[in-house]
Amino acid sequence: MSKIDIDFVRSRFIKHFDGSTGNVYASPGRINLIGEHTDYNGGFVFPGAIDKGMIAELKINGTNKVRAYSIDLKDYVEFGLNEEDAPRASWARYIFGVCREIIKRGGKISGFNTAFAGDVPMGAGMSSSAALESTYAFALNEMFDCGLDKFELAKIGQATEHNYCGVNCGIMDQFASVFGKAGSLIRLDCRSLEYQYFPFDPKGYKLVLLDSVVKHELASSAYNKRRQSCETAVAAIQKRHPEVEFLRDANMDWLKEVKEEISAEDYMRAEYVIEEIQRVLDVCDALEQGDYETVGKKMYETHHGMSKLYEVSCEELDFLNDLAKECGVTGSRVMGGGFGGCTINLVKDELYEPFVNKARESYFKQYNKHLKVYDVVISDGARRLC
Repeated sequence: MSKIDIDFVRSRFIKHFDGSTGNVYASPGRINLIGEHTDYNGGFVFPGAIDKGMIAELKINGTNKVRAYSIDLKDYVEFGLNEEDAPRASWARYIFGVCREIIKRGGKISGFNTAFAGDVPMGAGMSSSAALESTYAFALNEMFDCGLDKFELAKIGQATEHNYCGVNCGIMDQFASVFGKAGSLIRLDCRSLEYQYFPFDPKGYKLVLLDSVVKHELASSAYNKRRQSCETAVAAIQKRHPEVEFLRDANMDWLKEVKEEISAEDYMRAEYVIEEIQRVLDVCDALEQGDYETVGKKMYETHHGMSKLYEVSCEELDFLNDLAKECGVTGSRVMGGGFGGCTINLVKDELYEPFVNKARESYFKQYNKHLKVYDVVISDGARRLC
């Protein structure tokens, strides 16, 4: 899975904890191939686990204290397992939060020693925090025999974000990290939490992320505004079609009926979401046929929608998307909430090197910034390594 060496994590664990060894667990980060801003509209997302993630070693220590060492940050923290014992260090709050959420669900946990390291790039939208939460949820569930199922492990990660890290996230990241499967993407219905695996084994293609290394500030307020736009459109449609609970339940004809009753901006936002929910379904059909050209076409349509209708792209991401098109890349779009971060690109093997080289060169020339490039392979979810 990960480029981090188990032996490296083990060597740090031995060094910090009296020469003994424990069990080693891992969880991946994730990508989302298509289905952006659909989650809070009751729609579908389409994530997959990747070959970058977190690896942690844990051993029960016979006390009521957790002793945790972050190898990457070279930082050590000790904390108890009661609510008032919450550590200050933000990285340690993820581990503490997972412990507390398991305890709230009736799991019996005692103190343990742990060291962990990761190679999910921070801030690139591959969800390093979900990888960390899922590693510990999976490990503690197994070590302390808590009997929680995978769904509950994903919810524990999400609740950790909500209750201990101040992030009101959906469940996609943790879900992908726990349920990931090599060679498959997961279509998750955000309303019912039903899910289905679809084959993703693009022979002759590579999946590569280009990190723009920019993050524009207006992300959270703009996110809330767009959410509000979607709710306004739903409220207008509901007057004629009371069965509509989310935009997922609506269609373009119904949206057109209320065009004069909502602002042009609200209309555009809703149009993007209704079309994007359909695109996820179209991509699933294409993958079942092994039709990666259609997958790529839908990725470009998503980028256009996010840029022109939902207006969550930015100049740098549009530049990278245009460049992908110029270079003959099969599919490209902004990945994640927008306003910076990465584009995700489906690239034919023979075009990979010229595309990446041109992107690096052109991006530096245009913005005086070094692009970061991450190849990703769809991989397995949370598991014990040894």
